[in-house]
Amino acid sequence: MIPGADEYDIDLAIADADVERLLTTRPTHVRPADELSYCRNVFVPLTTACRYTCTYCTYYDPPGEANLMSPEEIRETCRRGADAGCTEALFTFGDDPDDRYTAMYDQLAEYGHETIHEYLREACEIALEEGLLPHANPGDQTREQMATVADLNASMGVMLETTADVRAHGGPRAKNPGQRLNTIRTAGELGVPFTTGILVGIGEGWPDRAKSLLAIAELHERYGHVQEVIVQPVAENERWRGGSPDLGTMRRVTAMARAGLPDEVSVQVPPNLAPARELTDCGVDDLGGVSPVTVDHINPEYEWPALRELEAVADAAGVPLVERLPVYERFVDDGWLSAPIEDAVDADTPAGERFRSILARGENPADA
Repeated sequence: MIPGADEYDIDLAIADADVERLLTTRPTHVRPADELSYCRNVFVPLTTACRYTCTYCTYYDPPGEANLMSPEEIRETCRRGADAGCTEALFTFGDDPDDRYTAMYDQLAEYGHETIHEYLREACEIALEEGLLPHANPGDQTREQMATVADLNASMGVMLETTADVRAHGGPRAKNPGQRLNTIRTAGELGVPFTTGILVGIGEGWPDRAKSLLAIAELHERYGHVQEVIVQPVAENERWRGGSPDLGTMRRVTAMARAGLPDEVSVQVPPNLAPARELTDCGVDDLGGVSPVTVDHINPEYEWPALRELEAVADAAGVPLVERLPVYERFVDDGWLSAPIEDAVDADTPAGERFRSILARGENPADA
């Protein structure tokens, strides 16, 4: 039983035979992808406040230290990203901050908002005005919260991480796998193209990894909304000294992801955290969002690779590297875009032309 599944009425039929199939999967059982894709983004850490205190996470700051970006800071960051050729504004913040963050709520009131999701909506409006497509990753969300911002996002996301009950999530404000799955399901019900993923090495076992991937696959089979699944190793940092998964583990779990997910769902590895060059034969077809102007605020000790480095990964794999938007092309073609996002893509502006060019043919970073 997945912890929290009953609480959120999560009904998944994960067959033991499917788990066993994935447990026997190895890299030789999957095909390498025909191409590798990536997206140029600018990282916008809206706030470092978070209700959780996961032992591997350096993103959150305690009450009294958590920051909330101002509208002016958001606009300046988005403008720099657009000027650098980015297409995605990646909004991140810790899961819906609780009442301990009194200073942050005072700031929200100063900006004319009662909730962080109301403020996120304004931030998405700023991103669209500056020529970027918003992709918000605000953690667990209720249906009401997601509906507040969904129409202003090209896609959204939350990491499932694991369906297991792990000590790394422990404490009085522990993450709940059922709640994460509920967020993924809510995105499907609202018709939001979605990114999710698993975090490898936080205390879960091999059967847990298989079940996590199969849970994502089943929700996608119901709603058709999962565009990519990230296979991310936990990284050593000032709060986590529990080690990172070795190359053999990453190769095996990446192959499991490819074998366990529907063909149309991309398998992504983050090249600043994972040995991407050694994983491309395990079914990887995406290298994620890469920022030429901002650091990875969730993993600040691990710098983004330059676009030339991504090209080198693709060259080593013998496949082309293509640029994509934060929403995958099939969702555009199948009418998933909301009116504001469709207007941004169709706009007679430099940004709209850039979006359409990428949709039409993709771009090689050497030609950009």
